[in-house]
Amino acid sequence: MSTAHELQEQGVKLFQQKDFEAAARLFQQARDGYTADGQSDMAAEMQVNIGLVHRTLGENQQALDMMQAALVTFQEMQDALRTAQVFGNIGGVYVALGDKEQAYNCYRQAADIFEELGQQKLYGETMLAMADLQVRDGKFFSGAATYEVGLEQLDELSASQKVIKGLLGIRNKLSGGGKPK
Repeated sequence: MSTAHELQEQGVKLFQQKDFEAAARLFQQARDGYTADGQSDMAAEMQVNIGLVHRTLGENQQALDMMQAALVTFQEMQDALRTAQVFGNIGGVYVALGDKEQAYNCYRQAADIFEELGQQKLYGETMLAMADLQVRDGKFFSGAATYEVGLEQLDELSASQKVIKGLLGIRNKLSGGGKPK
């Protein structure tokens, strides 16, 4: 196991323990190590991790800068899965910045890639994030439809998601939009 990998694991533990500044320092050291080892993909992952620390701390512009730099790396490598994951994370940063249009665009790109890759769970989770954004923007009907699509992709639902799925089913039956019998 490389030193960079050990630093990364320690950083993840510190992040989970909410010691964000220490986690960021370890992610930076891991990034430097991965860069020195010629592992540009892992160095970019550490940029995303540092971006997540910034986002958690409310330092959204720094988070956006880190994540956009990582996005370029993953796009150049033609790593579709990590590209989509970063688009999803960037969407969350744009939500925090109050830029709904950019957030929606990032979520849409992430969802399209996840769907293309057959990543059902990630596609569903991204659709739920889009639905939340639509509802917060007052677009209740499109948000409900998007939420329904997202829920259909997930195998395990939280209690609140089960309630919402049930309510959507009742709405569909009442509006004639249910499945044929």
